[in-house]
Amino acid sequence: MKLNNGIKLTWLGHATYKIEVEDNTLLIDPWVDSNPVCPDKLKTFEKLDAIILTHGHADHMVDAIPIAKKYTPTVVGIIEIAKWLENKGVENTIGFNKGGTVTVCGVKVTMVTANHSSSITEDDGTIAYLGEAAGIILEFANGYKIYHAGDTNVFGDMKIIGEIYQPDLALLPIGDHFTMGPREAAYATQLLNIPSVIPMHYGTFPILTGTVEEFRKLTASQDVNIYEMQIGETLE
Repeated sequence: MKLNNGIKLTWLGHATYKIEVEDNTLLIDPWVDSNPVCPDKLKTFEKLDAIILTHGHADHMVDAIPIAKKYTPTVVGIIEIAKWLENKGVENTIGFNKGGTVTVCGVKVTMVTANHSSSITEDDGTIAYLGEAAGIILEFANGYKIYHAGDTNVFGDMKIIGEIYQPDLALLPIGDHFTMGPREAAYATQLLNIPSVIPMHYGTFPILTGTVEEFRKLTASQDVNIYEMQIGETLE
């Protein structure tokens, strides 16, 4: 499976992806250092121009602060997360909200709905609630569009996301327990009317029982390409 015109997509495990386009490197949901499936060679970067966050759970942004302070990228997320990161000493944040679009490194980033919670445990053990969880649409200069659903269950407005943004590729969670499993993900592909899907957020822990094999079976009647990326693999 090839992406369109020079976009390189690397899976670092779970829901974390590195995207390289032109001379820019973007990181979605940075969980690398303590991620048990992220290859060691991919836990550092030559440079990093942007971090994009879907929500505040540790398995999606626990490394956002140290990475942001080391590489000084632009950090994009819902307004509550951006403010929380600012208070932790992170610079160059852009806070926005659902339905809004910001442009980072020449990529249009649109925040869309997801059904999930969003919080992180502070150093003193208290829970900080960080706004709502979201999905993101990435539209590249060449018109290619990727939908990263974040953590979510299936919801009817995925049909609206598909109709408005018409993404070429969806990154969908299938692991179950904390997100939708294969059954709901299969229905999500139908609602989105999406041509290609890469499953994510599965297999990291034993509790995430959803499998690509089951997802394939449940989408067999649909006209959709299911691509099983390997951790550390780059599509280019």
